[in-house]
Amino acid sequence: MEKLHKNLDAWRDAVELTPSIYYATDNFPRKHRFALTDQIHRAALNVASNIAEGAARQTKKEFANYLHIAQASLSELDTQHEIVKKLKFLSGELWCKLDAQMNHIDKLLSGLIKYLKSGKSQRTPPHPSPFTPYPSLLML
Repeated sequence: MEKLHKNLDAWRDAVELTPSIYYATDNFPRKHRFALTDQIHRAALNVASNIAEGAARQTKKEFANYLHIAQASLSELDTQHEIVKKLKFLSGELWCKLDAQMNHIDKLLSGLIKYLKSGKSQRTPPHPSPFTPYPSLLML
């Protein structure tokens, strides 16, 4: 299925982050499985999901709002990541790798929000007619 969000680096990177998070949590102690681990998984899933949902919205304002929600989920994930560091559930190397991925996604989201708010982007309907060419929403 060809969807606009699949052309966004922020979405692609958030999708890549999600399995990294899942693999990183595989070795967490069993007693944290249903609290911390599940919350981490939900936050990671929400980042990419909100980018996709926002890209399907009709206006730049709505899209930017969903990108803000994605950033909020990323902040939630970052907080959980810091807690995991203090609990020493991850190696220093893996923690740094995930931290770098999250920082990169945050920068992409900030840039995309700034771009949408600048008025330079041109929104096209998310579901164009099959008889008209589908121009790229954002040339990033």
